[in-house]
Parts: sequence; structure tokens; C-alpha cells
Amino acid sequence: MIDVYSWPTPNGHKVHIMLEECGLDYRAIPIDIGAGDQFSAEFLAISPNNKIPAIVDSDGPDGKPISLFESGAILVYLAGKTGLFLGKTDREKYATLQWLMFQMGGVGPMLGQAHHFRIYAPDKIDYAIDRYTNEAKRLYGVIDKQLSYTPYLAGDEYTIADIATFPWTRSFANQGIDWADFPNARRWFDEISARPAVQRGVTVLADLRKPLTDDKAKEVLFGKTQYAKK
Repeated sequence: MIDVYSWPTPNGHKVHIMLEECGLDYRAIPIDIGAGDQFSAEFLAISPNNKIPAIVDSDGPDGKPISLFESGAILVYLAGKTGLFLGKTDREKYATLQWLMFQMGGVGPMLGQAHHFRIYAPDKIDYAIDRYTNEAKRLYGVIDKQLSYTPYLAGDEYTIADIATFPWTRSFANQGIDWADFPNARRWFDEISARPAVQRGVTVLADLRKPLTDDKAKEVLFGKTQYAKK
């Protein structure tokens, strides 16, 4: 049994989808990031960066429990555990890993910033909105160009690179994206959206999420609480 400490965000959805795609037994344990659950001592013991998701696998590589944080590391671990969605040859694996790193280093942080400054920032700063919206469009352009050559990001097969990237593109409208500008990415998005495991994965814990209108939740996520020494 794998315990996944998570919340229905793009980073959480990556792991929910992967677990569903792999058919692994898991238990989703909600970490309400608006309420500050991520700062509890219990959660920090397995996720010292106070970010979701994190997992505890009772059957680790040596038969003993293992805990992991960082969604990209979790995807690589689950791919290694099951032999799925990473590629079979070294060449395929490195192709997958480069596109996974592209998501971790670019797509996630930059689309997150676009979303924040366009939707959540209390002050609408034109410079920040323009900067991150333009960067979002640039990244979608990179994705679209790659998908003009191959069905999936890393090549002919669906991999953890697609699983990692897809959840971030579900909020395309909030990022200032018009799918008409990125037809290859739209084809990819629609295809992945139709996968049964993906449809199950994005519903995990989704009934617990509320619109981010509460001032206390905003302070926990974006204010001083986020930066207090833990």
C-alpha cells in the first residue's frame, strides 16, 4: 500500500494519475494547503520543503518503507517500481527524463507564476502579468513544436513526461492560452484527457477543494506563513 499525502493541485494530480495508470494500491491522505496542514511536524518529516505531494511506500526497494517528496522524484520512483512509462532503452529513458525536467524546471514554475499574477495576486502588476503570460505562451510553443514531430513529449510512447505536464495545462485559460494557437498541444491534451486513468486521477480529493477566496487561506499560501522558519 502506498500512502500519498496530497491535495488536488497540478503537482498532486501528477502522482494521482501515475498511481491510477500503474494500477497500484494507494490511499490518498488530504493535506489541506489552504488550512496549513503542510506545516505540521508529521508532514514535514516526509516532506521537508512543506510541499505536496509526498508518498510513503510500505514496500520500498529493499522491502522496507520508503518516503519520498518532490513530484518528479515520485514519478521516477513509481516508474522504476512498475517498469512503466519511463521507456525501455537508455535512449528512451533519457528522452523521457529531459522532458520531465523541462516540466519541473519550466512548465510548473512559470505557469504557476502566470496563474498567480493573473488570478490571485492582490495587486494587478502589468509587468508581472505580461512577463509570465508571455513565458507561458513560449512554453506552450515549445510543447506544440515537439508534438508536431512526435505523438507524445518524449516520442512515440506515453510517459511520465506527459503525466507530469498534462495537469498544468488543464488551467490553460487562466494562463492566457488560446488552444487555437497550439493545435498539436490541443490534440495531445484531448487525447490524454480521454484516458480513463487520467479521468480518475484528477478526481482524487477534488471534492475537498474550495475556491480560493478565503483571506486566511491566501495568507497561508502566499503570505508570511509560507516563509516562517519551520
